[in-house]
Amino acid sequence: MSLINPSDSLERQNEKLLQIAHALMRKVEQKHEDSGIAYAQFERAALLEVQVRERTADLERTLDLLQKSNAQLATANVETEIAQANLTEAIETINEGFALFDTNDRLVLSNSRFCRDLCDISKNLHAGMAFDDYVTVISQSRFLALPEDMTPEAWATARHERHRDDHVVFNVSLTQDRWLQISEHRTARGGTVILQTDVTNIIRLERLERDRMRDKQAQTLQATLDHLNQGVCIFDHEKKLVGWNKRMDRLLDLPPHQSALRLPFLTLLERLEHQLEFSADFDVDMLKRWAEHGAGRTAIAFEVTRSRNRILSVFGQEMPDRGFVISFTDVTVERESVRALAEMNERLEKRVQHRTHELGLALSEAKRANASKSRFVAAASHDLLQPLSAAKLFVASLADQIGETDLLNIANKAETALSSVEHIIEALLDISKLDSNEAVFDIKPVRLSALLRPLRDELTPVAMAKGLDLRILECGLTVCSDPGYLRRIVQNLISNAIRYTDKGRVIVGVRRVGGMARIEVWDTGCGISQADQQVVFQEFKRLDARTSHAGLGLGLAIVERACKSLDHPLRLWSEPGKGSCFSFDLPIRYGTEIQERSTAGRLGENASVRKGLVVLLVENDLQLANALIMMIEGWDAHVIHAPDGETALQLLSEIRLAPDALVLDYQLGSGMSGIELLKHLKKDFGNLPVRLVSANRGKDLQNECDALDVTLLAKPIDRERLYQFLSHLR
Repeated sequence: MSLINPSDSLERQNEKLLQIAHALMRKVEQKHEDSGIAYAQFERAALLEVQVRERTADLERTLDLLQKSNAQLATANVETEIAQANLTEAIETINEGFALFDTNDRLVLSNSRFCRDLCDISKNLHAGMAFDDYVTVISQSRFLALPEDMTPEAWATARHERHRDDHVVFNVSLTQDRWLQISEHRTARGGTVILQTDVTNIIRLERLERDRMRDKQAQTLQATLDHLNQGVCIFDHEKKLVGWNKRMDRLLDLPPHQSALRLPFLTLLERLEHQLEFSADFDVDMLKRWAEHGAGRTAIAFEVTRSRNRILSVFGQEMPDRGFVISFTDVTVERESVRALAEMNERLEKRVQHRTHELGLALSEAKRANASKSRFVAAASHDLLQPLSAAKLFVASLADQIGETDLLNIANKAETALSSVEHIIEALLDISKLDSNEAVFDIKPVRLSALLRPLRDELTPVAMAKGLDLRILECGLTVCSDPGYLRRIVQNLISNAIRYTDKGRVIVGVRRVGGMARIEVWDTGCGISQADQQVVFQEFKRLDARTSHAGLGLGLAIVERACKSLDHPLRLWSEPGKGSCFSFDLPIRYGTEIQERSTAGRLGENASVRKGLVVLLVENDLQLANALIMMIEGWDAHVIHAPDGETALQLLSEIRLAPDALVLDYQLGSGMSGIELLKHLKKDFGNLPVRLVSANRGKDLQNECDALDVTLLAKPIDRERLYQFLSHLR
């Protein structure tokens, strides 16, 4: 327990310590007890005196510090008063109204411009005023211009909503067309600063500029409407006419401009009703109900007739301001064109039906002729092969009985000649089957080694007899094809190479190209010129008839037809004096990944192009044109046929229809070629997909097609290439 109360002042504590010291001294002097005890008490009293002096010194220093602090506090108060005065002068110098609310939304200070334009409430503002009271007073001011549909309470509620944001800027409308911009900011301590700026002049200038811009836009809009090819009427939300273009005056007999302006829609419609003839699908009552609908009108489109010879297409649509626009388009020419096109289509359909009937008769006759030819070839081949075989046996028996060398050579040559005739008849039979699509293919995996080894054993003696080196390289690939026809193809190519090679060698090998196996037959024969490379695949064609080589040129014809039917692309490279290379590609069989194919290269029975595709065919050969029309229409397309360029241009001009694709013959038998016709069509319809057909394979025509970026289809026309061209137009 302390003898000194710490809460006493320093003077009081010093006074108490002095009294205690005097009391102790008196106590010591009065006692006559043991001298040791007295000395201890004296010693304690002396110690207390030292502590009293130290405490007194501390108290004096504390008093000095207190005096300095009081002096600094007085200085700070003076500086605070000066700063507050400077702040007050500063906010008074700014042009905007200024107010500061503390963290409790109490008004701390404001300048004289704050709410100066609201004269009836400026005297009610005072320090400590709550923000809610401030908003209430503002909302009830008679100088505040509220919208017609807003009460003071609603305005105050909206003002409180804005007060929740840390930063907000908005405009307040006052009476006498004055405006204040209110900018409210949150301070770092959570207070609020409000600035009021007079933006009356800015808003008035913006309004004038907006009016000028609106007038300019109205002039631009009117000029734009006057340049339209349609008549346009504009009605406001009150269904009154506020504008129209010059085209409208030409389409309908409108009242004069001043009397028609602001004319109600129904009144205007009554004046124009006698000029227009409505259809049963959309009558005048339906138009009235649509116009009377307050909002949410759906777009309408209908046609009316004026003076029985002019057809107008009418389109109505609502505008954002609940007004609407009605446009009138003269479609008389278009409707006449549609009517003429319908009549033309009817005539074309009759022509198509007639031609289809003719084509059907011609096709039936062709099928009967082709079947008769095939039956004749098959019967003749069968009937001829039997006596030929018997003749060969008779000649062989005769050769066994002849002992003279000359007669034996004659018999051997006769037997060889009969064998050649037998091979020719067999080749004719194969060609007949391939041409009539009656050949039956058995597509299955074929191991090339099982095909090439027997051919090597069979043909090596023939090559050695001519002094040639025949090399057939081994190959372990498995391909998909018909084994019989594949063997016939390779055998004919090797035999042909041996036949037309006098010296050197013949090499047969297989090259892998992606997922395909390419069988190549190389020889060092006389070679084939570029001009003759298309001829060698034709039957009964031999490039050098003066040579002693046997055969009538049927081997390569069979190769070409079989490769096409099996979808094995056939290629030929040759250079005169160096040799030739015949090659064709087959799909490689990887396990069970490659499916067997039965009629590769042939279009399916359901082959078709885009339904409704319109193809312009210009062909002067009537039979070829009829065949092409039947084939293309069999693919669900429509064909417009013309025999020459002049007729084609006239026909397209009459029907006013742009075709989707062009198939043009180069030699049309008239003054205009296919190239010249194509140039005319490009001027009228732009770049249309086109194929040029010609039997001319010269470089000049090819260069001309390349310059025009036109693909050339050689005659006879490849049906598959033509189908690919039309099917890619999807």
